[in-house]
Formats: sequence, structure tokens, C-alpha cells
Amino acid sequence: MTAPKKTRPAPAADVLSRLRAEYPGADCSLDHTDAFQLLVSTILSAQCTDARVNSVTPALFRRLPTPAAMAGAGPELEELIRSTGFYNAKAKSIRGACRTIVEKHGGEVPGTMEELHALPGVGRKTANVVLGNAFGEPGGVVVDTHVGRLARRLGWSRHADPVKVETDLNALLAREAWVFAGHALILHGRRVCASRTPRCASCLLEDLCPKAGVAAGKTTKPPAAPGRGTGRRGR
Repeated sequence: MTAPKKTRPAPAADVLSRLRAEYPGADCSLDHTDAFQLLVSTILSAQCTDARVNSVTPALFRRLPTPAAMAGAGPELEELIRSTGFYNAKAKSIRGACRTIVEKHGGEVPGTMEELHALPGVGRKTANVVLGNAFGEPGGVVVDTHVGRLARRLGWSRHADPVKVETDLNALLAREAWVFAGHALILHGRRVCASRTPRCASCLLEDLCPKAGVAAGKTTKPPAAPGRGTGRRGR
């Protein structure tokens, strides 16, 4: 007998409970010691793996350890971050953000959404990463491509725009769950609920998810064979 189709959004409390059990150590995967390092690392993580960013930042922060040093850096900055991709655009954002930090905030990364979002090259996602992980005061759930995708599949949002998805998640989830939810949904999106080949049959949320088995309009396919990954992921 075919199971009845699930049409209601997945219950948030049950989803978070299962994610906490599956990913109890879910945390920021970008190495950093302070808000400045996390801000720069998050800018670098666009269209780049966290592992690559973490391989680049030790040398970067040794050579350019402060916002003032990074704001005044010459072509050395582009060379140090070249392997993260889109390095010219990222260098422009980093220089602009650091100049504003020096000129308007006394060399200290500001701790409010309004001030962070006003920095050149800093959107709400980057600001939320810094606020939640460096300051412990999240402005909202971090919404990357993984979080947006899972929010739609779970029935938590109908929107494609990350800011609108964030608004929906902020209203649905308790503020104290915002940071964990972002980290756990990202991990689950990478490991199980992939964009093209979601592993619905082995997903711990399968019985709750209204899109189980029909994500992206396709039936679930078996996971790819080891060693055949594309190396792509969204941030």
C-alpha cells in the first residue's frame, strides 16, 4: 500500500531534535580566532570550499594580521587568496570592508547587523555568520544554497530569495536555535540532501519531509560511487 503523501511542512521541533542527535557538534567550519578573521574567511568562502579557505588563511593572517594591514595591502593580497577563486572581486570586498572598519569603527569589527551589512562586500549571510559565531548574537539564520534548498523541501519557505528564506526561518525557529540550525542544515545538505541526488531513502527526516523522494521533481537516485564527486558545493 502506498504511503499517503505528506503535504504539511515538517515540524520544526522534530527536525531540530533529530538534527541535534545526528550532528551534535555542528559548528562553524571556518578556522578563526576572532571576528576579523571570521569576516575575511567568510568573504573568501564564496564559491569555494571551507577546506580551501582554511588552507589559505594561516599565511594570509600572518602577512596581513589586522584590518589596517589588509586595507592597505597591495597585489600581495590577490596572490595570497588566488586559489580561493574570484580573487579580484574578493580582494576588492576585503579591502573595502577593512577600510571602513578602520575609518569608521576604530579598527574593530562592528557587532550589529546594520553596521556589518553596511561594509562593502558584506551581505546578510556573511553578517549572520560573524554575529552568530564570533559575537554569539545572531541576527538571523545563515542562509546559503544548502539551507535555502532544505527550507523549501521541508516546507518551511516557498521563496528562492535568501533574505526571504531567512525571514521565514527566523519566524519559525527560536532565536537560540538560529546558529545551530544553520550549521546543521548545511551539514545535512552536503551529506544527505544534495541538490540533484538527494538520498531520501536513508534520510533521518524522510518520514517528516513533504518532498521526500520527489526533490527537484526527480526520484531519489543512489549515492555516487566513492571518488566520483564533482568537488562543487555552495556557500
